[in-house]
Amino acid sequence: MLDLPILFLLLQAVISVRTELVAVPVTVTDRRGRHVDGLTQKDFRVFEDGRLQQISVFHNGEEPITIGLIVDRSGSMRAREEALGVVVTTLLQSIGRNDELFAIGFNDDVSFALPDDRPFTHDASEVEFALFAIPAEGRTALYDGVAQGLEHLAHGATGRNVLIVVSDGADNASRETYEQVLALARRSQTVIYAIGGLGQSADPDMEDTGLLKRLCKDTGGVAYFPRSAKQLADASQRVGRDVRAQYTLGFVPEARPDARAFRRIEVKVSAAGRTRIQVRTRSGYVVEP
Repeated sequence: MLDLPILFLLLQAVISVRTELVAVPVTVTDRRGRHVDGLTQKDFRVFEDGRLQQISVFHNGEEPITIGLIVDRSGSMRAREEALGVVVTTLLQSIGRNDELFAIGFNDDVSFALPDDRPFTHDASEVEFALFAIPAEGRTALYDGVAQGLEHLAHGATGRNVLIVVSDGADNASRETYEQVLALARRSQTVIYAIGGLGQSADPDMEDTGLLKRLCKDTGGVAYFPRSAKQLADASQRVGRDVRAQYTLGFVPEARPDARAFRRIEVKVSAAGRTRIQVRTRSGYVVEP
């Protein structure tokens, strides 16, 4: 039987009891939103449905990441190529040399930016060039793009998965529904971030804006809707820093009769001398039989 660290590295898109390990990505910030570094395993407690779990694996954010850029290439993006360039360039500046990258463009259809025989790359400039080679045309199949990104992550090799969604508008062309995408996300260990609007005003009460926020929050990520060029650059930098600063905890779930149940996760941090610590993680995971 493989030991737990090896199991962690092999853990891919579906978190389940069969993997014998649940990976929990965690972001810890202070009251000013600055990342709290230097925490150890003893500073964390993990609860599953209110039951304290024994942490078997602990990583402090230095490990490679598999990162997917899910980028809007609908017709409305023709007027926002400059803003998109700022976002993509800023995000890719945070990439480590051992990170795996891929990119997906979505409009009426979903297009993988890299060739079929090379699903991932370590070259950030290759991803940037390939994304902008996808023409901006048609409508916005955002949910289809996210769904295919989640499925593609199953082929990554790092054990840490992140999707970054960049779009200027709401979904109006997907075959997948929001509920289907949320179910996929809850079965994965992926943290999802989003940068929406791209400089235009986003109505916080608009349904798709709220759904995108919920999807990110449910996976431990954040959705930003910047209105100015400065806010756009700041949001991109925040996402890049956030991705690199995550802690990862792992625990072996106990056998329970409620197969396929959604099990809620809560993480608490005790850091001496620090006040108003904020902890962000995924809301839970789905147990597979």
